[in-house]
Amino acid sequence: MRAVPGLPRPRAPRLTPWLYLAPALVVLAALLAYPVYQLGLISLFEYTQAQVSGGEPTVFRGFGNYADVFGDDRFWQVLLSTVVFAALCVLCTLAVGCALAVLLTRVRALPRLALMLAALGAWATPAVTGSTVWLFLFDPDFGPVNRILGLGDHSWTYGRYSAFFLVLLEVVWCSFPFVMITVYAGIRAVPAEVLEAAALDGASPWRIWRSVLAPLLRPILTVVTIQSVIWDFKVFTQIYVMTGGGGIAGQNLVLNVYAYQQAFASSQYGLGSAIGVVMLVLLLAVTLVYLRLLRRQGEEL
Repeated sequence: MRAVPGLPRPRAPRLTPWLYLAPALVVLAALLAYPVYQLGLISLFEYTQAQVSGGEPTVFRGFGNYADVFGDDRFWQVLLSTVVFAALCVLCTLAVGCALAVLLTRVRALPRLALMLAALGAWATPAVTGSTVWLFLFDPDFGPVNRILGLGDHSWTYGRYSAFFLVLLEVVWCSFPFVMITVYAGIRAVPAEVLEAAALDGASPWRIWRSVLAPLLRPILTVVTIQSVIWDFKVFTQIYVMTGGGGIAGQNLVLNVYAYQQAFASSQYGLGSAIGVVMLVLLLAVTLVYLRLLRRQGEEL
């Protein structure tokens, strides 16, 4: 539409982006809204195996399940372990993924293709299969890692920190390909003249990344960071498989496994649902705070 002299230029309708997103939003609402509603509903009731089987009536507890969760010292211990473990996983995943993304831009076509195929293979491997393979690699009797390092029959899953470290390696191994491919695509979109100018000014590869690439790739880094936080905060399969359900005496529990134990092992479905709601609120809060901090810095997302 041509602008009329003396009148403000017409603006694109604000609803246009939402119209493009409408099909995806409808599908997401259909898949997520009802389960989240049921999760919140069950968390308000006394819902155990007796209620499931119909032996006892369902009793409304309001926020009683949440009071039990927040009043349990074990919950706070597991929450702290989850936050620290997830933070380390996110940092290591971003570091490995970004480093390999930069490496992809500096190698020839054949090594680049081989690295991408290897990374995609790790990404496509089911979590149960990958966890089982890593358990075999670090097995105290038959694993090659102990033989190479000369550790004898050392058990990596016996100690709390060594077990968390082993799970961290597996989580990073199956998560870094997403970061690597996404960041690599972003680097390829950066004009070559910008990188050449920085190199001619004598900037080191680290300085180019910190002062040139990272600011330009901040929207992409925001996406992969939020995605990694969501994935790593709700890790379940790796912990459950590699530590036998949470480690010795629950020393390697994270919130997802803890909720599973409360809901299914103890048949406290209302209590497990309350923990699930708390996890959902925490993830939403972290995401919104992170996005708000970026908005204050003037980033367009």
